[in-house]
Amino acid sequence: MSLRVRESLLGGLDEVRHEPLAKRIRAELDGATVVDTTHAVLVWEPRRVVPSYAVPTRDLHARLAPAGPAAVAGDDVGKPLPEVSRRPVLDPSIPFRIHSTEGEALDVQGDDRTLPAAAFRLADPDLTGYVVLDFTAFDTWYEEDEVTVSHPRDPFHRIDVLASSRHVRLELDGTVIAESTRPVLLFETTLPTRYYLPRADVRAELVPSATRTRCAYKGEASYFSVTLDGRTVPDLAWSYPAPLHEAGHVRDLVAFFDERIDVVLDGEPRTRPVTPWS
Repeated sequence: MSLRVRESLLGGLDEVRHEPLAKRIRAELDGATVVDTTHAVLVWEPRRVVPSYAVPTRDLHARLAPAGPAAVAGDDVGKPLPEVSRRPVLDPSIPFRIHSTEGEALDVQGDDRTLPAAAFRLADPDLTGYVVLDFTAFDTWYEEDEVTVSHPRDPFHRIDVLASSRHVRLELDGTVIAESTRPVLLFETTLPTRYYLPRADVRAELVPSATRTRCAYKGEASYFSVTLDGRTVPDLAWSYPAPLHEAGHVRDLVAFFDERIDVVLDGEPRTRPVTPWS
């Protein structure tokens, strides 16, 4: 019987998973390089959908000290992603300090400051001699000489960005807010298709928001609220003014959360997806 590839990739979601990296990985803290290694490993704790860097302790140029008992993620912690798991997943909004496997939480002590619980030594014999690090606790990360944003890049996660002539109509409470026959479709592993449209094809008023988010694969997104019939729907749309390499074709186009609007594709209504952004 054939096995769906997604099921193969996600079959171990409830287990600790790891994958060695061939890249040189560095991290900076207060202007100093505190990680420099060519032996990094990507680690996914159970239910985590994005990886963390694990590095040999010999390549961490900082002191480690016990941080007290690690916080444990129960089944009441996480976000729904039913296409991926029946249990709530731990997406990047769930702090690193919350763990889903056995191990020891550690403080990372630099020359000028301490990063509380920013390291985790897993109780896993395959990762002896390694500590997993909190990406967000450090100032800057590099893969080779390129800055990495948001979280480590997953070699099994990708995006495809394709120009299309499909007819896309976006509706909010029955009102058409955008319509296009020249969308750019962005396909991303385990996530719903996103429809990026030229601003000229957006009918609703877009009000710039102060919200910014970062994606390891697409870069930094700027958000817009939508004004419709005298009311404002906050942060309903976003755009990438300076996307990363693979996402270059969506520069300055606008996408909307399919989870919060209705999408009609080639005349057929699509079901609203359920994701952490629902």
